[in-house]
Amino acid sequence: MKPRRAALLIVSGVLEQGRSLATLTPEILAQIPESRDRAFARQLAFGVLRFLPRLEACAARHLERPLRRRDRELQLILLLGLYQLIHLRVPDHAAVSETVALARAIGKPWAGRMINAVLRAFLRSAERTLELVDRDPATACAHPRWMFDMLRHDWPEQWPQLVAANNAQAPMTLRINRRRMGRDAWLRKLRSAGMEGNPSPHAPEGVILERAVEVQELPGFAAGEASVQDGAAQLAARLLDPQPGDRVLDACAAPGGKTAHLLELQPDLAELVALDSDAQRLQLVRQNLTRLALEARLHVGDAADPRQWWDGRWFDRILLDAPCSASGVIRRHPDIKLLRRESDISALVAKQQQILESLWFLLKPGGILLYATCSVLKRENVQQVADFIDKHPDARELPIAAGWGRATLVGRQVLPGEDQMDGFYYARLQKVC
Repeated sequence: MKPRRAALLIVSGVLEQGRSLATLTPEILAQIPESRDRAFARQLAFGVLRFLPRLEACAARHLERPLRRRDRELQLILLLGLYQLIHLRVPDHAAVSETVALARAIGKPWAGRMINAVLRAFLRSAERTLELVDRDPATACAHPRWMFDMLRHDWPEQWPQLVAANNAQAPMTLRINRRRMGRDAWLRKLRSAGMEGNPSPHAPEGVILERAVEVQELPGFAAGEASVQDGAAQLAARLLDPQPGDRVLDACAAPGGKTAHLLELQPDLAELVALDSDAQRLQLVRQNLTRLALEARLHVGDAADPRQWWDGRWFDRILLDAPCSASGVIRRHPDIKLLRRESDISALVAKQQQILESLWFLLKPGGILLYATCSVLKRENVQQVADFIDKHPDARELPIAAGWGRATLVGRQVLPGEDQMDGFYYARLQKVC
């Protein structure tokens, strides 16, 4: 399969079928034999989804009339062409001719003239078109208006950097398995393989690659020496700080990065229970643990309803990586901007509250619960935890003193792009007797 055709299938799958990039992309890219072509297809698909509102506005200015619903695929082909003209170093003539050829490849050769006309009209007035489109700040930032308004409300000073980070490509960050080797030794191994990486500034096992590669190319990956995990996500295990003999619950555990890191960090746990409501996603946890030669007890169950799965024994530590808007990881998953809805936020806040209430009952007196989200929205983070503490006299915050992120009323927030990390929120709560 050619890369532009693959990119079209990915974009269409997200926008027309509501599928996630995480599941759709590997499925389609597996049909491309060359790694360079796979990388180009991924860049095209992610780029169009990242800048979709702005690209659509540019297309609308040069279409004589809106395309019909049945011609949605042609609209997406136009957007692929515009993305190449605006954001990539593809020569203009090649971007236009290959986009026209894509229309022929899907059996609509009659549309070639229209696509050629729109793309060439854009080239003749690109600067003026972008100037007009960017007069709307939400469109200029390529964010849905509701999300743009929330980000600007929650972060009145930081929102320009925040949305810019959302629209940038995130680095590939790894976690080195400290049970196998130290980070410095693995970095030497990486350089021997002809690749370069640097230590992540706040994650002792973290490595930031200078160039993203397919995981199979990483030295020792199949043998469990390294895992893909953002630096902000790697903060969780040390914040939870499990001790030898502790019984630990990782709620909402899939795909298992934090589960594995906890086991790598503390090999002498009494038990780690990895819980997730999705049996299929829980298999990802099992696969990751198998590759890393780690063991945990896996349970399919709803964290909000422990009656289904709890055995009556208290936990010393609980990690609640709560279901959230994922507004802090948009740079890795641009489809979030398109699949998430404003109405989702209230439902997620209610679900988080329900899970917090349920899991708090399972925590031993003196135990610690780490509340985490990959969100930057304050309703899901600081407001959620502050409300919980107000309602629970037996809950007290354990302040996080750190050189990363920023302190909030309760907990600590990392914004996307800070120290090359994703957007994450953490708060530590202790159950007092």
